[in-house]
Amino acid sequence: MDVLEPMKFCTALVAPLFALVLVGCDMPQEQKEAPVSLRVASFNVSMDASNYLANDAIPTHGSQALANALAAQHPQIRAVAEIIQHTRPDILVLNEFDYIDAKQGIDVFRRDYLLVSQNGEAAIDYPYVFMAPVNTGEPSPFDLTGDGLATGAGGDAWGFGWYPGQYGMVVLSRYPIDVEAVRTFQRFKWKDMPGALAPMKPGTNEPFYRDDAWQEFRLSSKSHWDVPVQIQEHRVHILVSHPTPPVFDGEENRNGRRNHDEIRFWADYLQPALSNYIYDDKGTRGGLEANTMFVLAGDLNASIESQDNVPGAIDQLLKHPLINADMTPVSRGGAQHSPDNLFAETHTASWRKRADYVLPSRAGITLVNSGVFWPAADEPKAELVSQRTASSDHRLVWIDIKLK
Repeated sequence: MDVLEPMKFCTALVAPLFALVLVGCDMPQEQKEAPVSLRVASFNVSMDASNYLANDAIPTHGSQALANALAAQHPQIRAVAEIIQHTRPDILVLNEFDYIDAKQGIDVFRRDYLLVSQNGEAAIDYPYVFMAPVNTGEPSPFDLTGDGLATGAGGDAWGFGWYPGQYGMVVLSRYPIDVEAVRTFQRFKWKDMPGALAPMKPGTNEPFYRDDAWQEFRLSSKSHWDVPVQIQEHRVHILVSHPTPPVFDGEENRNGRRNHDEIRFWADYLQPALSNYIYDDKGTRGGLEANTMFVLAGDLNASIESQDNVPGAIDQLLKHPLINADMTPVSRGGAQHSPDNLFAETHTASWRKRADYVLPSRAGITLVNSGVFWPAADEPKAELVSQRTASSDHRLVWIDIKLK
C-alpha cells in the first residue's frame, strides 16, 4: 500500500502552521505541537565501476566509469532514479555511489535524473547534499591480505576498492544539512576501540596484521558519518555507514571481525558512557549526547540469519535500548523471491538477506510505517527489480516517522 500521499499532506500542512507560530499567531496548543512527518530511506544503488565495466578494466578505468555512465543516460541509473522518484524519501542515504567530483557525479545525478521525470514519475529535488571521502580504494603501504604483496589497491587498500572513492556514500535531503556540524570518522583507528576483534592467524595467538599495519589500520571500510539535519525546529542526526561484507577472507575472518566492530562503533556512539574513546577526523572526542534524535541508515552487510557474520553483529543495533527496531520493513517481492525462507519478506538484497537498515531512535521519534521497495511479479514496477542489472542487487528500504 502506498502511504506516500497522506504523509506528504501532513508535511505540507505543518510548514505553514509553523510559519504562523513564528509570527506570533495565537493557535491551539495541539496545533503548535503537531509532529513533523517524513520518510527516511537507504538505498545501495550499485553505482560503481563494477556495474559499468568488465572486471579487468576496473583497476585502470574505474574512477571515470560512473561519470561516463551518467553522461550516457545509462538505463540502470534511470531505473535507480525512477525508484527514488516513486518512493519519494525526504532524506535518502545512498551506498555504492562512487565518490568523484560533484560536477561529474552527484550533481549530474540530481540534475539529469532526479529532476527529470523517469517513466512518468514526478521529478524530485534534493537541494541539500553531503558527500565526503571514503577509505575504499585509498592506498595503504601494507600487505593487508597476507599474500606477501603490498599492492596498495584491492584488498591492500584501507577499504577494499580498486580506486579511491569506489563504493562511496551520499546523503540527500529536502531539509537543510548543517555541514559545519557534520562529523566524519574515516581515519578512526581500529586499535583504538577497546576490546577490538583484531584478527588472529588461524590456530595461533599471533595477530594476523603486522604491528606497523595494525597501528595505522582504519576501522571504517568506507567511513562513518554523523550528519545533522534541521527539520523545522527539530534536529535529527543521520548516522551513515557501509561496513565491509563479512566474506572474501580466510579462516582469520578479518572481514567478519571488522564488520562486527564497524557496527559496534554505532552501538557505542549512541551511549555517552561508552563513547569516550571515539574521536572524529577533526579530533573531537565522544559520541551523541543523551536523548538525541537520530536515524541510523545504510547497508550494514549483516543479518540475523547469516552464518558469515560474527554472531550477534547486527543484534548490537536491533536489540539496542536506544533504537526502535520494533517494526521490520517487509515486501511481497522479497517473500516471492525466496518462498522457502522464513525471513524472505524482510530481505533487502537479491542474495537473500536483510542487509540494509533504517533504524530510528526511541527518543523523540514515532515510527509510523516501513517497507522495502520490492514489487512482486504481479505489481507495478516489478521490472525495476527483475534482475541485478535492472537497478541494483539491493532494494530501497524506507521508514515513515513523526518527530514529536
